Amino acid sequence: MPGVATASRIPIDIRRLPWIKPLVIDYAFDYDKVAAFFAGDPRDPRAWQEVIARTRAHNRDRNTIADVIAAQQERRRTPKEAIAATERLRDPQTVAVVTGQQAGLFGGPLFTLLKAVTALQLAERVRTEHGVPAVAIFWIDAEDHDWDEVKSCSVLDASLTRRTVAVGDPPGAHVEPVARVRLDGTIDTAIDELTTLLPQTEFGESLAGSLRAAYTPGAGMVDAFGRLMESLLGTRGLIVYDSSDTAAKPLAAAIFARELERAGQTARLASDTGSELESRGYTAQVAPQPDTAALFHLNGGRQPIRLQDDAYQIGDSLVPRDALLARVRQAPAEFSPNVLLRPIVQDTLFPTVCYVAGPNELAYLGQLRNVYDAFGVPMPLMYQRATATLLDSNAIRFLTRHDVPLEQLQAQDESLLNQLLAAQLPPEVDAAMQDVSRVLQERMEQLATSAAHIDATLDGAARSAFSRMQDDLKKLNGKIIQAAKRKDETLRRQFHHAKEQAFPGGEPQERSVGFAFFLNKYGPPLVDRLFEELTSDIGIHWVITP
Repeated sequence: MPGVATASRIPIDIRRLPWIKPLVIDYAFDYDKVAAFFAGDPRDPRAWQEVIARTRAHNRDRNTIADVIAAQQERRRTPKEAIAATERLRDPQTVAVVTGQQAGLFGGPLFTLLKAVTALQLAERVRTEHGVPAVAIFWIDAEDHDWDEVKSCSVLDASLTRRTVAVGDPPGAHVEPVARVRLDGTIDTAIDELTTLLPQTEFGESLAGSLRAAYTPGAGMVDAFGRLMESLLGTRGLIVYDSSDTAAKPLAAAIFARELERAGQTARLASDTGSELESRGYTAQVAPQPDTAALFHLNGGRQPIRLQDDAYQIGDSLVPRDALLARVRQAPAEFSPNVLLRPIVQDTLFPTVCYVAGPNELAYLGQLRNVYDAFGVPMPLMYQRATATLLDSNAIRFLTRHDVPLEQLQAQDESLLNQLLAAQLPPEVDAAMQDVSRVLQERMEQLATSAAHIDATLDGAARSAFSRMQDDLKKLNGKIIQAAKRKDETLRRQFHHAKEQAFPGGEPQERSVGFAFFLNKYGPPLVDRLFEELTSDIGIHWVITP
């Protein structure tokens, strides 16, 4: 049942979590405060009905984009269920739930998998609750050139220490879009290193085989990522889309041209909305430059396009306005949308009724309400992705037995452990300590008063002595707790076992640990367990034992 704790999962109100931003909290619990920035409340069935109608009414070339995806799937040897989902896209009644992420090494952090699971769950909800054919699409953000963001993957080793594995820098890395970078021989070394670091389990060999099948020398980084995602979720009908595909660029040519014709408008609209967000106490996620088009030019790199009088500045070149407009219509494959324009392109290509967003994405998407209107593209609903921490049964038992709030494990010290140990002290020790403190305070108050009758300056001396005694008493109490730590190593081990799983290096697990770690630990049943235990309730963080 939604929101209900069971033996294998614990729901946590996201308002308890210090890393959750005010906009995300209000979106989940007080939508009216942020309604002006979005297309509808995703908890309201009427909002779904309205966005379904708007999306179906918007004209788009479904067959061409389906053909593009089908060609990608043929290249990746996609499971038949995902191929069938792509065919359903041709139907003018079909709508889509979309999510996406960069092509992180070995699939990237856990939240990437959580995004895809949420999209599939919501597509199923649309089908069952609204009687509408719906598919889930994973948009691979393939044209970013920041190789450092995707070249590594972090996992926990047998001692639960976070370790990072990375590939090298093949030709084009750091300069070309990631989609143009092909893996070199360092990928085999990275997989070897990963399998050495990961704890030995019955699933390790299978995981290594899956990674080697997807990530091979000579394969594109984006293709490898797509193959891995399809191997996990393709049989559930997830459509994986490589957004760098030049065959799809003509479908976005009109959007690109429109952006150049009114260069600076998108940035201005997003900036103005960002100011409005800030005036309401939120943080604007994107601060665009007013003279910049929301496009990049792809020509041996990824260069921004800036307005310069009646021309455009691209790198060191100044291109006349008419010449660049003609070029974008003739060769749209040379262009790529930036973060502000990408959602407009996405929802031009696909019949998107809902986008599954992470917390930071939700903030910047709120800046695009007027941008959608300017391009005449229906803005979809936004839905917070599932958010979760995966702990083994021992860690879950530790949390429940000692009534430990998950978020208290984030602190990079042992203050929580000290509290737990203090609570474990024999009652007579605690009672004696409190009695000593109380009696000492009473007697010293009496002494200070009496001494003051002899000499008024003695009152301060007595109180200083009392303060020193209190410090000594605290030090004694600390020594008692340290002795308890040495005596109760079991509790200490349980504390660190849970802490290092939940917050490696102090960071939330879903952001800092690659989902390859969990596949190694729990095997293919992990995906099934996520579908069983995760619910699409907004505002809940789940602690789950797969």
